Amino acid sequence: MAAPDGAAPVPRGHRRFRRRLRTRIILSFLLLGTGLTALFAFLTDYARQRVESQLVEDVMNKNIDEYARRFYLDPGNARPELPVQQMYGRVVTREGFEQLRRDEPDWYELPDGIHSISGRDEVGQPFAYKLAVRKTPDEWFFLAYDMTQTMRGEVQLKRALFVSILLFSALSLVIGWWSAARVMRPVTELAARLRAYRGSSHPRRLAAHFPEDEVGQLAEALDDYALRLTEVVQRDREFNADVSHELRTPLAVIKGAVELLLSRPDLDERTRARLQRIQRAEQQCSDLIGSLLLLSRNERGQGSSDVAKVAEQLLDSHRAQLGGKPLELRMEGEQGLVIEAPEAALSVALGNLVGNAVKYTPQGEIVVRLLPNGVEVVDTGPGLSEEDAARLFQRGYRGTHAGHSQGAGIGLSIVGRLCDLYGWDVSVQPRHDGEHGVVAMLSFGGAIPADVETDGTEA
Repeated sequence: MAAPDGAAPVPRGHRRFRRRLRTRIILSFLLLGTGLTALFAFLTDYARQRVESQLVEDVMNKNIDEYARRFYLDPGNARPELPVQQMYGRVVTREGFEQLRRDEPDWYELPDGIHSISGRDEVGQPFAYKLAVRKTPDEWFFLAYDMTQTMRGEVQLKRALFVSILLFSALSLVIGWWSAARVMRPVTELAARLRAYRGSSHPRRLAAHFPEDEVGQLAEALDDYALRLTEVVQRDREFNADVSHELRTPLAVIKGAVELLLSRPDLDERTRARLQRIQRAEQQCSDLIGSLLLLSRNERGQGSSDVAKVAEQLLDSHRAQLGGKPLELRMEGEQGLVIEAPEAALSVALGNLVGNAVKYTPQGEIVVRLLPNGVEVVDTGPGLSEEDAARLFQRGYRGTHAGHSQGAGIGLSIVGRLCDLYGWDVSVQPRHDGEHGVVAMLSFGGAIPADVETDGTEA
């Protein structure tokens, strides 16, 4: 059946996924630790490369100048000695420019400056070196600095940084897990205490079990809310009990007076019919008061009801109120269906469906059809829109065909609450057989909720 507020409950599978607070705390620590470690590793490697490159270039700039100076001091020495290891120097005179273009085309095209060169040698081993170039019109000076060992050290450093990222990420995960457990422990305890108080009409104070921190403030707010809610519920129950008691007293007087008047043999038929109408109205009021009282207490009344008998009584009651309206009320189907519910509850639920059909059907017929495990009320009224069908059980909602008819739009809301209480299903849909009208279905096949108390007296 439709939810009382008119909105169908959203299935759990379609709700937006939300991580638990504990999981969010752990993920926050993990992402923070991993992010900071990765950033530190990147900056470390970047700074190492910048500093190393700057130092090597400064050394090579100084040494190539020294290399050129030594060459000019002894022009006959084609390869002056270098004061620094891991360096290879070469001087090419004007006569060797063409030979250099054939042997080392890459060196031949390089301009003045420091250049990084890498690749693989004849046996597939990687190599890398820095090459300083100084070109004059008569001589070209080349100074190479071997970076192979440095490249291997860089690979080892990156591996070490990667391992450190993994270690710090694991450490962040452990710290996050521990912190989440510490942070969530009072929240979990608060939730456990709330679950332990479920169903109690006098919940105990929560704030006394927690320190004066955020969780303690939350416990105090919950205590205050529970106190105010308990007072509201208590006032509501007292009001319902008082109203029920005060209304049942005059109804009992009316019932006794009517029964006494009906026992007189000298009554004319018109007076007897009016007294019987008062008697039926008194019975309907008593049933409604009893059902509303049970609804306010969320209690199910005990007893059994013959659906056919109650339906026939309701049809007789509405026939007497037609007032010449061209409307036929009849019942069909197999009799003998008995349900575990008091007649008062069934009379209120089924009576609202029949009453609505009578109210909004100007002419034609209303059929109460008995089914193996339910009952249908089929009318030939103006029909029902999809919007009305979706919102009809909302409290205070009146359909588009209500017009200026009397009613506050709470009858079907009461029917929906009764169905929730007794585990029934109710629906109101347009007819699908090509005829105008509405089909109201009341099914008794639903399971009775286990968390509903049972009243020991029959309503």
